[in-house]
Amino acid sequence: MKFTLQYTDPQTKARAGKIETAHGTIETPIFMPVGTAASVKGIFHRDLRDDVKAQIILANTYHLYLRPGMETIEKAGGVPRFSTWDRPMLTDSGGFQVFSLAARRKITEEGVRFSSHIDGSKHIFTPENVIDTERTIGADIMMAFDECPDGNSDYTYAKRSLEMTQRWLDRCFNQYERTAPKYGYYQSLFPIVQGCTYPDLRASAAEFVTQYEADGYAIGGLAVGEPAPVMYEMIEVVNAVLPTDRPRYLLGVGTPINILEAIERGVDMFDCVMPTRNGRNGMLFTSEGIINIRNEKWKDDFSPIDPNGASFVDTLYSKAYLRHLNISGEMMAAQIASLHNVAFYLWLVGEARKHIIAGDFKQWKDEMVVKLARRL
Repeated sequence: MKFTLQYTDPQTKARAGKIETAHGTIETPIFMPVGTAASVKGIFHRDLRDDVKAQIILANTYHLYLRPGMETIEKAGGVPRFSTWDRPMLTDSGGFQVFSLAARRKITEEGVRFSSHIDGSKHIFTPENVIDTERTIGADIMMAFDECPDGNSDYTYAKRSLEMTQRWLDRCFNQYERTAPKYGYYQSLFPIVQGCTYPDLRASAAEFVTQYEADGYAIGGLAVGEPAPVMYEMIEVVNAVLPTDRPRYLLGVGTPINILEAIERGVDMFDCVMPTRNGRNGMLFTSEGIINIRNEKWKDDFSPIDPNGASFVDTLYSKAYLRHLNISGEMMAAQIASLHNVAFYLWLVGEARKHIIAGDFKQWKDEMVVKLARRL
């Protein structure tokens, strides 16, 4: 994997670059739709490629490990072939999902023992077997296994958690070096910077991960309950330490405003389930604000869903029709709204890139944040 930093905004820390992988080139800043079970919910891969023009998607280690399982995936030749996705892919480590199980898991130095949310069966994730699992999945970019503490954790717990995450990270890289890709192409491993909401822990964690000289670095454990200003502060602390010649990936974030604020602070890569999850519940993100399509006000509004939208659904269907589908519980409502939202997120980071290159990102971003916060 190769990252090239192409432009830096003169007024902010915002950056535009490109990441070259075995499955194609990614222009940054970039949003990565979340394909939890090797599928972005409600969206055909054809539409992701040709309509949304997604450059990279995510797959989830925890969910794919449980179902369909690694034996099936390896027989298929990896998740990219299994799912027919022929562009870059990233896998998270499953750490966030395991730690969100709460009562179903037990953390030790060895790893995490947990019960499947599907059938209650017992499993263990260790740094070593998570790397092996991600090798089998076959994504271009893999995440290290870490503990993701609650955003409100006290300092003592956050410090202890970080120290264990760092020991696990060393084990991840040892296993990464001991193993080879299974399908004939290179896979990167990104370490994850934790440290909760404590600046000194975040700074030391960022310093710690640089020793691995990784292809890129991830920032984890944010947007898990802490106020947005605290999240932005932690991003600034971490990015002040991370090398400028590698991509920075903010895991699981977030709203369109969160993304623009993080881009301003030097983040390059994002993922979040919000476009599809909120879309299934009738929330549409647009360049003029947020629409709750279930509201009565849209019942007789026959104007396009979003005249400025980036997907074919935006001008093909009306707000009234989409509201009807949603109120009726039709599957197509979730498909249309999800496709619209994912297309909007990709449009947003694409516009951010254009303005970084043009040198007027700050002015554009400040205007966009005002509009994005509006309820239409």
